[in-house]
Amino acid sequence: MQTYIALLRGINVGGNNKIAMPELKKAFEDHGFTNVSTYINSGNVIFNSDFDEPTVQSACEALIEFEFGLKITVGIISAEELRDALAHAPNWWNNDPESKHNAIFVIPPMTAQEVFAIVGEIKIEYEKQVYHGKVIFWSAQIATFSHTRWTKMVHHESIRNVVTVRNANTALKLAALTGEIK
Repeated sequence: MQTYIALLRGINVGGNNKIAMPELKKAFEDHGFTNVSTYINSGNVIFNSDFDEPTVQSACEALIEFEFGLKITVGIISAEELRDALAHAPNWWNNDPESKHNAIFVIPPMTAQEVFAIVGEIKIEYEKQVYHGKVIFWSAQIATFSHTRWTKMVHHESIRNVVTVRNANTALKLAALTGEIK
């Protein structure tokens, strides 16, 4: 039995793609997932399954379309993989209160290397990023946030449906909810 986290992309944002978390939890349970819990309203679901990651991803996307009529991308990461990525986060990530710190989750079959190639080089005077596995750690000063290249990456046509972003606090909390952070 594996613990997974489903990261629903683009729900409950700006009044669009609304899904109530209690209904989402029930839908996951009704579709055979166990030990289901949700965290905040942005579509984070922690659950257990015996299936492999690609099967879980397909099942989650299908259940959301069936139950809620939404055809959205769902990123899946195992609890172990998330904790491992966070254990390899750079020292600068989530350490400067004057910066925004995000975990950008790459949704397979896209890879972090492909995302880097599409978005391009960071503007080193404004932002920092590095990746471990399918998690890209990205930080930028709040004061110069609008000058960064990676701020606009989620609007890039080739990237829009193959990444989902969570702030550092959410990523850390999701890991903590699944067990000890390495």
